[in-house]
Amino acid sequence: MSDFIVQNWINGRRRDALDSTTLENINPATGQVIGQIPRSKAEDVEAAARAAKDALHGEWAQFSTNQRADVCDAIADGIQKRFDEFVFLESRDTGKPESLASVVDIPRAISNFRFFAGAVRHAGSDFFPMADAFNYTLRRPVGIAGLITPWNLPLYLLSWKTAPALAMGNTIVAKPSELTPSTATLMAEVIKEAGVPDGVFNLVHGYGPEVGQAIVENPSIKAISFTGGTSTGARVAATAAPLFKKLSLELGGKNPTIVFEDCDFDKAVDGALRASFANQGQVCLCGSRLLVQRSIYERFVDAYVAKARDMQVGDPQDPNTKIGALISVEHREKVEGYIKLAQEEGGKILCGGVRPELPEPFGQGAFLQPTVIDGLTPGCRTVQEEIFGPVVTLLPFEDEAEAVAIANGVRYGLCASVWTQNLTRAHRLGESLDTGMVWVNTWLHRDLRVPFGGVKDSGVGREGGRYSIDFFSESKNVCIFTG
Repeated sequence: MSDFIVQNWINGRRRDALDSTTLENINPATGQVIGQIPRSKAEDVEAAARAAKDALHGEWAQFSTNQRADVCDAIADGIQKRFDEFVFLESRDTGKPESLASVVDIPRAISNFRFFAGAVRHAGSDFFPMADAFNYTLRRPVGIAGLITPWNLPLYLLSWKTAPALAMGNTIVAKPSELTPSTATLMAEVIKEAGVPDGVFNLVHGYGPEVGQAIVENPSIKAISFTGGTSTGARVAATAAPLFKKLSLELGGKNPTIVFEDCDFDKAVDGALRASFANQGQVCLCGSRLLVQRSIYERFVDAYVAKARDMQVGDPQDPNTKIGALISVEHREKVEGYIKLAQEEGGKILCGGVRPELPEPFGQGAFLQPTVIDGLTPGCRTVQEEIFGPVVTLLPFEDEAEAVAIANGVRYGLCASVWTQNLTRAHRLGESLDTGMVWVNTWLHRDLRVPFGGVKDSGVGREGGRYSIDFFSESKNVCIFTG
């Protein structure tokens, strides 16, 4: 796969950007250029939108619900058949360990297509009888869906949007991150091989301001599903709202992991560690604020830091590697800036905070040791702002009320995890935490039927299960008067 070529995918065919301009694709684990990708512009998006519009009214419109479900299953089969290729490309683009991509990213992409195949096969319609009439609800595709996805979980999140969009009969113009283009291109191949008509799935590579903005502005594209940073999400919303597009925004997070003194201690340490540093801390759901009850604070921190120090950083192909490269050298510099800020704010680095010394070819890679910071107050910028890297701040609390106050004291509200054996307390926190999701005695334990999304600056809308089906369709009520 070293010679894998990344191109746009428009109307069932590979294409370069119309003006032939390109960007470098860089392996963040080595700093080496591994290929070129199209630097597309608005005219490429328009070509994709035209293809999607034609396909919307062509053969694809005649596919039944079961046929679309069968296509989703065929795509899942195609990803499974090329599993090793997807793992290699995902790791190479992101710098994440292959061991992680092989047990999380690629299996989840397969599950997304299988889940929505089953969901639409078994979905029912609303029926509302009246004394003199009856009502039933039809679901029709929205039309062309614009899917804009980030670099941290490239295939995972693109498939999370593509599967329900296809299952409901839409056509698609998708833009993956320019930093992680490869698995999106390989998925486009798989979608064609699965029998999806040309023009149904279109892929346009390039920069957000040049391609993403053009997708949001294009009048033919009727729905925008965006996952990314909060500041970019605000620009997407400002553009889409006057055009009356359907909009789903899954944005940033500054999530609390809350550990009470009655927790299962060993499980809580391991769970907090996973929540802190999974995917190098580059997951919107990561628990980057670790709140620990003061009565167990010192003991818990000692155990947690000892395990953080032991996490192997380095070669993504080494099965023992736990921490791979960050997405880019530039992003690492941003994360390091927050570590410096934490020290200026009075924080103490308990472990990490520096670049590891690694053998070539990884010496120029974007690696950073997992970093744990103590001694900051809840109002510090390091505690308040999303860092999106392997950096965790420690915060002690006395009681439940203080824990909730600290947890809710940020502008984000995506998720939280709570570690306690007190079931009544678990229910109270589930109610009182200002987040879209709460996990108790676990983290990132996902059922694809449940709503996914956040409150406050963490987003607008929900996806997952029937929520995705609702988003990627329009409901039409039919009233039959019986007299």
